[in-house]
Amino acid sequence: MTIRAFVPRDSGALAVGADEVAAELCRLAHERGLMLDLVRPGSRGLYWLEPMLEVDTPAGRVAFGPTTIADVPSILDAILSDGDHPLKLGLTEEIPWLKRQTRLTFVRCGIVDPRSIDDYRAHGGYRGLEHALRMSSDSIIDDVVKSGLRGRGGAGFPTGTKWRTVAQAGRGQKYICCNADEGDSGTFADRMLMEGDPFMVIEGMTIAGIAVGATKGYIYIRSEYPHAVEAMNAAIEAARRTGYLGDHICHSTDSFDIEVRVGAGAYICGEETSMLESLEGKRGTVRAKPPLPAHKGLFGRPSVINNVLTFSAVPYILDGGAQAYADCGMGRSRGTKPIQLGGNVKHGGLFEVAFGITLGELVDEIGGGTLSGRPVRAVQVGGPLGAYFPRALFDTPFDYEAFAARSGMVGHGGVVVFDDTVDMAKQARFAMEFCAIESCGKCTPCRIGSTRGAEMVDKIIAADKPAADIAVLEDLCNTMKFGSLCALGGLAPIPVLSALTHFPEDFGLAPRRLQAAE
Repeated sequence: MTIRAFVPRDSGALAVGADEVAAELCRLAHERGLMLDLVRPGSRGLYWLEPMLEVDTPAGRVAFGPTTIADVPSILDAILSDGDHPLKLGLTEEIPWLKRQTRLTFVRCGIVDPRSIDDYRAHGGYRGLEHALRMSSDSIIDDVVKSGLRGRGGAGFPTGTKWRTVAQAGRGQKYICCNADEGDSGTFADRMLMEGDPFMVIEGMTIAGIAVGATKGYIYIRSEYPHAVEAMNAAIEAARRTGYLGDHICHSTDSFDIEVRVGAGAYICGEETSMLESLEGKRGTVRAKPPLPAHKGLFGRPSVINNVLTFSAVPYILDGGAQAYADCGMGRSRGTKPIQLGGNVKHGGLFEVAFGITLGELVDEIGGGTLSGRPVRAVQVGGPLGAYFPRALFDTPFDYEAFAARSGMVGHGGVVVFDDTVDMAKQARFAMEFCAIESCGKCTPCRIGSTRGAEMVDKIIAADKPAADIAVLEDLCNTMKFGSLCALGGLAPIPVLSALTHFPEDFGLAPRRLQAAE
């Protein structure tokens, strides 16, 4: 008898024992004389169920999880007898958490073998590139514009507009730069995609290169992602061997190649101009703009800079799906958003859905509330520089403009949940301290302002009548917001001001909640 099983090699699954489960499954299969075809895909993104073991059946894949080495013998018995098991989750595709999603970017993640280009193609991969090779540069960019795709990193700038600017920047060397320096707390979508479907990233970058006339691409990956680095390098080599990278792609007149570069772990290198400095072998510091990278980017040449999720949305759009992509979402936020649920949440993981779902739906229905079982008090959206939203704002739809209207930002889609034991004054201090540690030091408002900000929060926490200090802190926040050279210093005040606005009792502007409870 042959069993085809799937155990993730995603680093999130590895951290909770996926390799050990896979090894035990192989050992027991050999011991029992069974033929085992073991595939190591990425994660499906249901992290509270990892390691999740799946097995092929005539009805489809059946999942078990979360599994341990001790569970493997009884799970194998259940597989062989088609019987029940306490960890049996049923058909994977019917799990409600998965079934409710609209997976366009993560459609293959957790399904395909990330090391197999044949598996990628068998599941629809490279159809977008094949269409692009038959199209003109203007037609490719027109499709991206028509889709309404906006940068999935933070600012939400229209992708097609950026590409057209680079395409019109004259002849000569141009570059495609993929920003995979995913440093926001509570975010892991880029890592998941690079580890679980790396060919999709390569395909999106290749289409971008053809569209703008670039022949060289770089993927800038943070050093904390060794598994992603390994997966991307393996996929790049496979793409070269099969003619999807290098000279004359797929026997066409277009040429494009990609190289992985590993960053040293600086948060500031997630900012596009700092990333360019690091790619050039320099210290990661912010460049003044203009000139924009689209005109003068990597090595002084016109460059497209997008993140992993943005490039990975492009293959679906080029595969005849520009209008279908645009039909998802709301307002000017088109397509889907891979949302990452983390923090004190019962069901943490990746949830891809069309723009428009509310924050309350995400936290209460999808996330299942807090893991601690205590009430949700605050949610931070958009990384360590995102706003803290109280329950009163949980009706906010996941939409760039809707969040901006409430002094927040969607950012990279990280949603970090806090229960009612959180001290929001300490969270505000953390934002300033984080900025002080991660500042590149090039501009005074960020370098000095963040340090003074942390000191001011300390004074406010210690004071009996903090109103005067809070006025100074608010003034300092405005100086950082409007005077900083880049988004690090400019956005650091957002979590501070949101905490002050929505949770004044933690700053002594009302009876201190936690002290009163004690």
